[in-house]
Parts: sequence; C-alpha cells; structure tokens
Amino acid sequence: MTEPQISFKDMCAKFDVTPRTLRYYEYIELLNPMREGRSRFYGPREVARMTLILRGRKWGFALEQIRQWLLIYEEEGTQTQLEIWIEQADMQLAALAKQRDELDEAMKELKGVRDQSAAALKKKSG
Repeated sequence: MTEPQISFKDMCAKFDVTPRTLRYYEYIELLNPMREGRSRFYGPREVARMTLILRGRKWGFALEQIRQWLLIYEEEGTQTQLEIWIEQADMQLAALAKQRDELDEAMKELKGVRDQSAAALKKKSG
C-alpha cells in the first residue's frame, strides 16, 4: 500500500508557508519530496520533518541546528537525537529568558520616557 502523498501547493497551504520557503527547505536538504516530472509530492516523513522544522523556527533555532537534529536521527537514532535536543533546548531556553529580561527592561524604560513625555505635554497645554 502506498503512503498518502500531498502536493507542493497543499504542503504550502497545510503549513502556511510560501512556495519560496518550501523550495528553500528542499534546497538546503531539510526536505526531500518525491518527484514526478516537475511535480513534487510529500509523504508522512516530509510532513513530520516540516512540523519539526517549523517548531524549531518558532522556538528560535537556526536552520542549521534543525538540519543537524534531522541528520542525527537518520544516522544515529532517537536516543542520540534526544540527548542533543535536550542540551540545545536548555541553551535556547536560557537565551530566550535573557531576551525576555532585556525586552522587559526596554519596555520599562520606554514606558518611563513615554510617561515623562506625556506629563510634559500635559503641563505645557494645561
């Protein structure tokens, strides 16, 4: 029995990505669709990989890191992949926490300057 396949257009729609993005992921070998002439078809493996790619991007991982996870899984299996994933996830969580702290500080500073400006404007017009 043949695995279900989806077309290039359906793959773009399913993951809400542009054709350019999908072609780029193929170009850098994150995805490897089946080809029939000029048409591309994606099976369950490629759909699962795309899900992982988009999750990784959402969490701030570089495409090269994502490519390495997928490669490790193919070459070394799930255990090694999970060990590396946990290590990288811990590093990314720390980086995101730092970014959040910096963003909180920037927002606090911006609010202070905004409030001072509003008070000065009110004082001039009042």
